[in-house]
Amino acid sequence: MQRLTNKHHLPSIESSRIAQSIGMALDRFIKNNQSQFQYASGELSQLLRDIALASKVVNREVNKAGLIDIMGAVGSQNTGGEDQQKLDVLANIRFSRALEKGGEVCALISEETESFVDLNNEGKYVIAIDPLDGSSNIDVNVSIGTIFSVYRRKSPAGTPIQPQDILQKGSEQVAAGYVLYGSSTMLVYTTGHGVNGFTYEPTLGEYFLSHPSMRIPDEGKIYSINEGSSNSFPKAVKEYIQLCKDKNYTARYIGSLVADFHRNILKGGIYVYPATAKNPNGKLRLMYECNALAFVAEQAGGAATDGSGRILDIQINDLHQRTPFYVGSKNMVEQAMRF
Repeated sequence: MQRLTNKHHLPSIESSRIAQSIGMALDRFIKNNQSQFQYASGELSQLLRDIALASKVVNREVNKAGLIDIMGAVGSQNTGGEDQQKLDVLANIRFSRALEKGGEVCALISEETESFVDLNNEGKYVIAIDPLDGSSNIDVNVSIGTIFSVYRRKSPAGTPIQPQDILQKGSEQVAAGYVLYGSSTMLVYTTGHGVNGFTYEPTLGEYFLSHPSMRIPDEGKIYSINEGSSNSFPKAVKEYIQLCKDKNYTARYIGSLVADFHRNILKGGIYVYPATAKNPNGKLRLMYECNALAFVAEQAGGAATDGSGRILDIQINDLHQRTPFYVGSKNMVEQAMRF
């Protein structure tokens, strides 16, 4: 079996330099590290700032959701057949507007829309985004999040968007990350040079570096899975979960992918969403959720697989393609694969 290893370890000298920058504002951090970007002409830096700006607006809406009428469902479903929440729609609008006005994104792929949105500009990047992950937790004040992937456009600027611009493998991402709206709001992202986390300080309206050079422990004692569906799990998954119980691992499942992933990246663990009888191809979306978190996981020293191979190597055939998902501590993911 091919080992799922992270090939991009952040050099220790670089880690030391970043560690000395704790408390640095996001804008300054992006500027100081712009030379790391493969295409260091400033557009990607601005794009990350646009995402951060939109996340601040969404954070404000999330925090006051119980005070104004933006909780609950809107009475429609998204492309995945899930009931759309009011905050789902609002978050999609906020991110779409910020990215459109920023001018660096030529096409937007969102979980909340049937097809991609051509922004009719000469932007060099394509974004795939889940504007608000964990919709079922909105009304009960549990952590939710935003997940995003950034790809570089392949066709010439000024020409119509082509399939090769949209249907790119996860391995072709130039940046990815997530925002967690929890007890504090955090922006975590990678551009292929390690993973760094920033905590939002609301009184100043700024993100500050709080978690430099994030690393997933190789081993963990947490497994995150919806055991309510265990009757329809494949036999191998049931055997792996039994192993977790035999080893006295702790079961932790919030139901917000970003929140479960974030806990495991800090403490060590594995998140599992296998194929089931109801969802034989898995439930999570490859483009909006799995590719981004797989990229982050690998950059932090972890691993991500669909049970047969690396998530980032899966060929994209459809915008709303689904996949089984196993992600987290490297040794735990490799052990799960052996089943």
